[in-house]
Amino acid sequence: MQAFLGSGQTSSPSPTPTTTPGCNPGTGNIAQGKAATASGSTQAYGAGNVVDGDANSYWESANNAFPQWVQVDLGCAVSLSKVTLKLPPASAWNTRMQTLAVSGSTDGTSFTTLAASAGRTFDPATGNTVTINLPANSVRHLRITVTGNTGWPAGQLSELQAFAS
Repeated sequence: MQAFLGSGQTSSPSPTPTTTPGCNPGTGNIAQGKAATASGSTQAYGAGNVVDGDANSYWESANNAFPQWVQVDLGCAVSLSKVTLKLPPASAWNTRMQTLAVSGSTDGTSFTTLAASAGRTFDPATGNTVTINLPANSVRHLRITVTGNTGWPAGQLSELQAFAS
């Protein structure tokens, strides 16, 4: 688009609008490969493990230090429909209940509860997977806060998957 400046002059064409890289959520797990951080971790079980696409690697918080959280920066605000949380599928992981909440933020500072704290059962017989449906809120930062775990005295997740509405 050009503006008429008078006397037969026009301005330079306006740039064509573009989408900021990473802001087209697409389909599937939009958290995979994004930046992840945590309130703490132990040994080599860092936050990046929840977005690496490998259900055998995992994040583990510091022991006996609840509450603990792990979060992912989706790169831009996206309306989410659900999150799927996983633990390693190996049968060596006993069934456990983790008490956790899901929250979201557009700025990484002020978080809103998307799913209240509740006990979520991870069972190897069903793939150690928990899916939580979310209200249609636009968030950039997605946080899982763990306040209890019947299988280990720390928060544990191998995958934090986010799906757009």
